[in-house]
This record gives sequence, C-alpha cells and structure tokens, in this order.
Amino acid sequence: MKYTLPQAVQGLEPYQPIVGRYNVRLDANESYLQLEPLQAQAFSDRLQEIEFNRYPDPYANRLCEAFATYYGVNRDLVTAFNGSDELLSLLAAAFFSDGQKLAVFDQDFSMYRIYAEMFGTACEIIPKREDLTISVEDTLQYLEKHNISALLFSNPCNPTSLGLKREDVLRLVEGTEALIILDEAYMDFWDQSVIKLAGKYENLMVLRTCSKAIGLAAARIGFAVTTPKLTKVLRAVKSPYNVNAVSQAFGEILLTDERFLQEAAEEIIENRKQLQAELEELAAAAREIVRVYPSCTNFVYLETKDSRKIYEALQQRSIAVRLMGKHLRISTGNAHENRKLIRELKAILQEGSL
Repeated sequence: MKYTLPQAVQGLEPYQPIVGRYNVRLDANESYLQLEPLQAQAFSDRLQEIEFNRYPDPYANRLCEAFATYYGVNRDLVTAFNGSDELLSLLAAAFFSDGQKLAVFDQDFSMYRIYAEMFGTACEIIPKREDLTISVEDTLQYLEKHNISALLFSNPCNPTSLGLKREDVLRLVEGTEALIILDEAYMDFWDQSVIKLAGKYENLMVLRTCSKAIGLAAARIGFAVTTPKLTKVLRAVKSPYNVNAVSQAFGEILLTDERFLQEAAEEIIENRKQLQAELEELAAAAREIVRVYPSCTNFVYLETKDSRKIYEALQQRSIAVRLMGKHLRISTGNAHENRKLIRELKAILQEGSL
C-alpha cells in the first residue's frame, strides 16, 4: 500500500522564528544578558569533566536538585526535559486517550495547538475577554460544558504579556477536576507563581524553562513539577537520555548561582518597565499605536493600526521584533538597545507613511 501522510499533519505550518542577523534582536523573548566571567570559567571547567563517550544521567539528578533547591520544591516531583517543547509534545502525544479533550486559550502560545494537531488530540479553543484577560468563571463553565479533560495555558501569557494572579489560578484548579497544566515560562519576572503548590493538588502541573530569565535558551532545558503519579508517567514516556550532559552541567551551574539569577531578573524587569513607559508615551502621541498592554513579563505587547509596515520598517533598520497579526511583541533589550528601538520607532511613525 502506498504511504500517505496522516491527515493530522498534512496542513501543519512550521513554526517560523525570525532568522538572519540583526543589530538589535528583540523578537524571541530571550535574555540579553551574557555569562559573567566566573560562570564562563565554571562552564569551561565542567566541560573537562564530561565523559562525552558516555550517555548522560537519564534523570538529570544534579540539574533537578539545583532546580528544586532554587525554587523551593520537592526534588522528587521535578522532571527535566530537552526544553519545554519536548514536554509539551509529550503531553499531547501521551496524556490524552480517545474522547479526552485538551483546551487552550485563544491568543496564547501557538505551539500548544500545533502539538495537539500533530498528535491528533482533540483541542478546544477558549476565547478570552476583549481586553485579552481570562475570566475564571467563564473558563470553569466552559470546562464543564464541553467536558474538557485538561487546560493548558501560559501564565504570564505569551504573547499578551498579561498574567492571572495566584488566587485566580487556584480558583481554576480548585473549581474543576480537569488537569490544569500551567506554563510558567515567564514567572521569574512576576511574583504570582503556584509552583510550590504543584504537589498539593492532584490536578496541577507546572512547567518552567531555562530559556528566559535564566538565560540558557541555547541549552534547551525545561522542567515539570507535579504529583508523584504524574511525575512517574512523565519519566516513563520521555526518552531515556533526553537532556544532554552539557545542558545538564550548564543548567546546574546557573541554577546554583542565586545572586546572579535574582540580579538578572531584576535588571531585565527594570529595562522592560522603562521600555513599556516609553512605548506608552509614544502611543499617547502617535495615532498609529492603538494600545500598549500592561506587562508582567520581559516583553511588551502592543496593538497598532499597521503592524506589518512597522515591523518591516524596523527590519530595514536592522531591528527584529515579533509580528503577530495586528500586534507587535517586543522583547526588552538592554538600555542601549531599547533606546535605539524607541528612536527608530519614533522616526518611522513621524515619516507619515503608515
């Protein structure tokens, strides 16, 4: 019989991050901070200890111990992955049987839907309010009415930059028997985490990453914190040696450097606040910017009248931001990069060609 592609993947479009070289990269929500000299030396020293002819620790024990210590959670409830994307794909592939439905929110991380489609998981889209916030009451009603098995969403949200407070998240968890999978990739920039409660609720799983505040996007490290039962399943369905030895070593080094991580997050937050204030000031004077959303992340989300023209004009000036329909998502850079963005954006808006 002739081979044909499964229907579920035939219409999928690849995730398309920006490629190429730009003087200012504000498109991927990465940390702009480089390693400190002592950290770079520690990385170099650890490389000498790695036996590259041997498989890495299959459970990334030292890495998970460092993560658990830094975030104050039970080590036995932590599982490491090759980036959060591996974890998200495994959830879609292994956690839903026929008839079980996953729900995600509209205006959330696009890969949630893509992984669901890829593995044939039934996926419902829950609308948000007009201002892109989440209604806990409406969500609980939706979960009940549509017989949803699990809800997956980012908090704070990528791309909207908005967050659902801790007490509201717990209202969701306590108000349903559905599994709440909470992607806290940006929670290092906010103070509303529920990660320490992940083992106390049978229907809560919290995801974290090293790609944002921790600054190891190149290493691809993600984590899940959840109940003993779900942790056992996650460790069973992941590949045996899913996190390579180099990533394990580098992640452990940074996660044990509490001073650096705290100072890095604080600096990023301050630069994001400054960027947001300048964008709000620019919006007050420029009709082309419709709205700048309040942010509790390391990026700013804004609605414009012609986002594509602004996006392309910035690219011509060697500045990369993320185009998302009628919105632009702008990661914070350092103070110099943010000033350059604002200066060039002002010039674009003043040209009157938009």
